[in-house]
Amino acid sequence: MSTAVRRPRAAAHAAASAPAAADHEGPGLAAVARLLADGTRASFCLALLDGRAWTPTELARSAGVAPSTATEHLNALVAGGLLTEERQGRHRYVRLADQQVAELIENLAAVAPPRPATPPRTLSADSRRRALEHARTCYDHLAGRVGVAIADAMTERELVDWEHGLRLTPSGERWLSELAIEVPSTVRRPALRPCLDWTERRPHLAGTVGAALCGHALEAGWITRVGSTRAVLVTPAGRVVLAERLGLSEAVLTPAPR
Repeated sequence: MSTAVRRPRAAAHAAASAPAAADHEGPGLAAVARLLADGTRASFCLALLDGRAWTPTELARSAGVAPSTATEHLNALVAGGLLTEERQGRHRYVRLADQQVAELIENLAAVAPPRPATPPRTLSADSRRRALEHARTCYDHLAGRVGVAIADAMTERELVDWEHGLRLTPSGERWLSELAIEVPSTVRRPALRPCLDWTERRPHLAGTVGAALCGHALEAGWITRVGSTRAVLVTPAGRVVLAERLGLSEAVLTPAPR
């Protein structure tokens, strides 16, 4: 008598379709991985996390490569769908394709193994690193030590709730309204989403709420951009608001001394 066990038809179908799905998606995933496996292309994507459009010359300068080399790498990133380009007359600008790509870059940076600590080559390099660690934009929301501190403070004050998935509470909605922060309604993007911070290794707030908070902070002068980097600095006005509204200390809002 045969002892073979007959699998349910649905299970057999799932088992048969799984390899097909893997065969279909595998090459695409490998193609994206190859694009980001190059150090120059990866550095371009990290620079573009500031949410702004850059010229090839600006990106070449930031990565320390020749303009012709930058153009070759940017063409590959555009063709691969990670970047999109805009042309104004003779000028070419590139930016990250969308929020999904920005989240991919930030998440990969967060899980990347930490590099061995090496002394900075120049004082400006050390200052830039410290500024990025303290506060920066992650595409369109706040990151770094300040971004994580804001997420922690909003959690402690029950403005956001993590128990059943990250969400804005009624108190959080009133808090935003009191600060005149308008959050656009969209079905394409969640209101709140945790984004793992690549320097703090803890989450800061993304989604439409995170973007609205960052955008308002820039427009109201609570934070200001630092040069052409994605680092931001909390202004005196911002220190007052964040201290009064979230209880953030002066130590948190001040960049660490050299």
